Amino acid sequence: MRTKISAGTAGAATAGRPAQRKRKAIRKPARRRSRRWLRAIAAVFGVVLLLATCGGIWLFLTPSGTNFRYLMADTIITTQHRKWAKYIIGQEALDSRVQAYQKKFDAMGEERDTHVIHSGTGSSDPSAGSGTAADSQNKPLVEVESISGHGYSGYVMTVNDPTKIRIAVPDKPGRGERVTSMVKRTGAIAGVNGGGFADPNWEGNGFQPIGIVMSGGKLFYSDLGKSKSTQVVGIDGSGKMVAGRYTLGELKQMGVKEAVTFQPRIIVNGKGLIKNAADGWGIAPRTAMGQREDGAILFVVIDGRQPGHSIGANLYDVQQILLERGAVIAANLDGGSSTVLVKDGEVLNKPSTKSSEGRYLPTAFLVFEHPEQADIRNVWEGLKPSDIDPGKW
Repeated sequence: MRTKISAGTAGAATAGRPAQRKRKAIRKPARRRSRRWLRAIAAVFGVVLLLATCGGIWLFLTPSGTNFRYLMADTIITTQHRKWAKYIIGQEALDSRVQAYQKKFDAMGEERDTHVIHSGTGSSDPSAGSGTAADSQNKPLVEVESISGHGYSGYVMTVNDPTKIRIAVPDKPGRGERVTSMVKRTGAIAGVNGGGFADPNWEGNGFQPIGIVMSGGKLFYSDLGKSKSTQVVGIDGSGKMVAGRYTLGELKQMGVKEAVTFQPRIIVNGKGLIKNAADGWGIAPRTAMGQREDGAILFVVIDGRQPGHSIGANLYDVQQILLERGAVIAANLDGGSSTVLVKDGEVLNKPSTKSSEGRYLPTAFLVFEHPEQADIRNVWEGLKPSDIDPGKW
């Protein structure tokens, strides 16, 4: 029996075949595009895997790669994320690295400095008159120059009369003070950050120094015993810079007036103590202090941790900057997020902090036209180190 198909039904069936062919024709290019994408993704993944393999071989199996790994580790060690360095060199190597640096820094502070100021800069002897090196040479008290190098930028501030420098401390107990605030409050011309401080989890309040603090010839703070020594950076009554390892008794005997604790000393008796960049303790924001034979004090301030502006410098870079400018003695000061340079009430550099004014700190080197008139009081008077909570705000 034949089935009769109406013209309409036949037409619909006939019309449907080209539509099906069109759908199949559409599916094929879509599938081809999908395959091409998969092949492209696989190719990219293969290239990334190849590069990662080659990079791993270079990092772990070649001398240059190993040097680069340790440079990264040293750089991380200078930050608040020190523990992350273990993922690059291992925990055992990290501990060994930190201990080795500490031992090296201690050794760098042992040689006794014999440099002499030749210009007759400032004197503790009242009969020497009121003339200063800045007066006799008709130089401004403070000069600032911008500097730059491979991956870093910053400033060198020259203070032509070292007797015009004082150590300033916070005005109120319980919290440190920004250098901008110290400068404005005391009427100083300029200032840079000073010594180290207790900084639990890198979130400390900036109030508890480490080691010692001396200002105006008085001992403001000490966590040392009488016979223990510490690495100091400071200035004696004649304007001579003092840097190295000393006891409190030795500092008193030497007539040191201004001092904080930090390390390492990087120049002594005119020679650099850091042999090369590999010994430069990573790349970071830096602050350092040095002195020329004519008595002028040099402060180096290097920005860091800011790609596109300044990554930072190692201690060898800082040492060379100071040697090129005639420093015969120099030492590292607290750097990292503490690094700040203030002149005429304004921050000149770019601190690596959320605030453009930098961190709250316990000490700063300030420059005054009349330092004897500066009102700097001992904020730690009556407090023992055990009385201070460095993490409480």
